[in-house]
Amino acid sequence: MEIKETVQKAVKILDEKLAENIVVIDISKVSVIGDYFIIATGKNVNHVRALSDYVSEGLAKDHIHEKQIEGYENAGWILMDYSDFIIHLFDHENREYYDLERIWRDADFYTAEEFLK
Repeated sequence: MEIKETVQKAVKILDEKLAENIVVIDISKVSVIGDYFIIATGKNVNHVRALSDYVSEGLAKDHIHEKQIEGYENAGWILMDYSDFIIHLFDHENREYYDLERIWRDADFYTAEEFLK
């Protein structure tokens, strides 16, 4: 499975599980740390943890496993590192505070709908 297809699958899972404000950032032209960021918001910390679990389980069905997960215990910001792409799951407060979209503003941004086309 190609990276873009894998990222699309992750975005679909997040969308199906009611993640809010899903954004995909193509960082391949501005960074060497990966090709994509997926950023999404959960309604609360329990929802953020559930989103992480759903994505992990959904991608594992295709033998795609995260290299590392950070922040699961507190769940204000969970980072799921899949090497070529990184998923950032936030609660509302932390998403606003860290504002990754501002930091990566030189990259190409897509809504979930745009990226899934």
